[in-house]
Amino acid sequence: MIAKELINPLSIVVVGGSNDIHKPGGKILKNLVDGGFSGHLYVSNPKEDEIQGIKSYRDLNELPQTDLAIIAIAAKYSLQTIKFLTENKKTKGFIILSAGFSEESEEGAVLEQQIVQQINKYGGSLIGPNCTGILTTNHHSVFTEPIPKLDPKGCDFISGSGATACFIMEAGIDKGLSFASVFSVGNSAQIGVEEVLEYLDDTFDAEKSSKVKLLYIENIDKPEKLLKHARSLINKGCKIAAVKAGSSDAGSRAASSHTGALASPDVAVDALFKKAGIVRCYGREDLITVASIFMHAELKGKNIAIITHAGGPAVMLTDALSKAGLEVPTIEGSAAEELKKKLFSGSSVANPIDFLATGTAEQLGSIIDAVDTKFDHIDGMVVIFGTPGLSPIFDVYELLDEKMRTAKKPIYPVLPSTYTAKAEVNSFIEKGRINFPDEVIFGEALGRVFHTPKPIPEKVHIPEVDIAYIRAIIDSSEDGYLLPRQVRSLLDGAGIPRAIEATVYTAELAAEKARDIGFPMVMKVVGPVHKSDVGGVVLNIKDEETCLKEFERMMQIPDTTAVLMQPMLSGTELFVGAKSEEKFGHMVLCGLGGIFIEVLKDVQYGLTPIGNDEAITMIKSLKSYKIIEGVRGQAGIDQQAFADVLVRLSALLQVAPEIAELDLNPLLATPDKVIAVDARIRVEK
Repeated sequence: MIAKELINPLSIVVVGGSNDIHKPGGKILKNLVDGGFSGHLYVSNPKEDEIQGIKSYRDLNELPQTDLAIIAIAAKYSLQTIKFLTENKKTKGFIILSAGFSEESEEGAVLEQQIVQQINKYGGSLIGPNCTGILTTNHHSVFTEPIPKLDPKGCDFISGSGATACFIMEAGIDKGLSFASVFSVGNSAQIGVEEVLEYLDDTFDAEKSSKVKLLYIENIDKPEKLLKHARSLINKGCKIAAVKAGSSDAGSRAASSHTGALASPDVAVDALFKKAGIVRCYGREDLITVASIFMHAELKGKNIAIITHAGGPAVMLTDALSKAGLEVPTIEGSAAEELKKKLFSGSSVANPIDFLATGTAEQLGSIIDAVDTKFDHIDGMVVIFGTPGLSPIFDVYELLDEKMRTAKKPIYPVLPSTYTAKAEVNSFIEKGRINFPDEVIFGEALGRVFHTPKPIPEKVHIPEVDIAYIRAIIDSSEDGYLLPRQVRSLLDGAGIPRAIEATVYTAELAAEKARDIGFPMVMKVVGPVHKSDVGGVVLNIKDEETCLKEFERMMQIPDTTAVLMQPMLSGTELFVGAKSEEKFGHMVLCGLGGIFIEVLKDVQYGLTPIGNDEAITMIKSLKSYKIIEGVRGQAGIDQQAFADVLVRLSALLQVAPEIAELDLNPLLATPDKVIAVDARIRVEK
């Protein structure tokens, strides 16, 4: 829990304060003064009696009791200073600006942990080290710029990087985005992004708190905490957008299964954000654009009207919206013809609504009113209006501001002339408005916001599985891939339907089992990873002679230990997999199976536990969903049976967390059943 002394201190000391405002200790003191901190402000510097007009304590023994200490001295002196303040001055809040800790060396990491232990001992809270500080309505404890005018209804922004926080704020302030608080957590030695989010959740006030949270994350150390509090805040009416840096696959380790190859650590981040209801962003401008969309009325449907006096941007926006899963539907009928009469000759109302470069503010007002009240199939509108610089356009932006206050449908302003019409755009922003200067970035972001699902409920129904039976198999197994009989037993224990099969080691046993299973039949090698690549799969075996011939051939394939025999089944090939990801738990994946899993890579994924509703959503989100539904005369599959496999697999993984990788590939699906035909399970204890 974050101590109140960190957020709302009655007294602050800057240890290492300076008259030189080009140093962190000097700039942060100036920012505290300029920010109007209303409590007692102290400075400690052994070489000065007064700094920036404030008494400086050469000796910390003379310092009054202080709630919050901002440490701007060398790392090697930090521990003894913090030890003195916690033990003698009842200080509980700490912000360490200094670098030279875990980000630099092993010795620095040890020092960092000693500081955390000392602060924990006295119930204190630490931001940093190696951070730029925090910015709240109570105190401006940052040594950087910009320092925006804080608005309680603006964005709460938590960043793992101080420099990035500055760059993101600069991008947002210029467009009219406001901030309520900014937390730069640096090394996150004690308090990281997750802990700040927890604090914002625990102290959330529906009337007073910001309802927009922005996150810049470099490492997710506590995914369960992030999920819990993001989901809680969104369920309370908040909206959250996040950038997770380091999303490339360059560092992914080689994997021996389809699931392992597909399920990178970044996929786990996607799955976590999806489960929490967080809109994922991929850069500064993207994050600012999504945050700005959050600040507007919520878009209730996917049909957008584009209102413009410039054709090119409207075309690019139409493309961006379409690619993002939104629609720009045709506008027609008597109301459209009536509107067209109010515009200059040559204007179009078909959508985009183009009222030409000579269009007036009055005409814009008529268009917005018509879209808002007469075209019921339109859910929101985008107004693109810039200028070639021939005349001022203050009247256009004043009207736009008025219509945004009165319209029932959300209006998003795209004002691209940020240089030529700089004065007009600034006047619009000063009214409390936000500008989207780039229509393509806006269109992509709007689609992502609209399609980001609501948080998955914390409690989902998990079917009963045979826990004792499953645990007995896992406890008796060794690390590595399980034997076919062990795999079959785990599937049976979880209630996952599977094909009848037999594992044989001799020609005599192969002949016996072939008679039991019946023809036609499938034979597969046991041992090699990719069976089809080594000729280890033979289909449609129709007699015992062929069976024995193939058995002898397969046993000669390198790494083969046995042969698996199954009845020849048919149906749509599906894929289900699972992979354990450190800190995140298990990911469950699904898609089309067979070779399509490698060629198409059309996969959906979720973090356990997975309930039925989430499983159905995963299935319906596949690009290949039309095949699952049934297309061009081909029958669809039993989607509920497919979902049940996902849910039961999730239950199995919760009982057997030692499962590192699992492939069910393929499952064969028909309109009335889904059956696992081939399975591989690897255990790491």
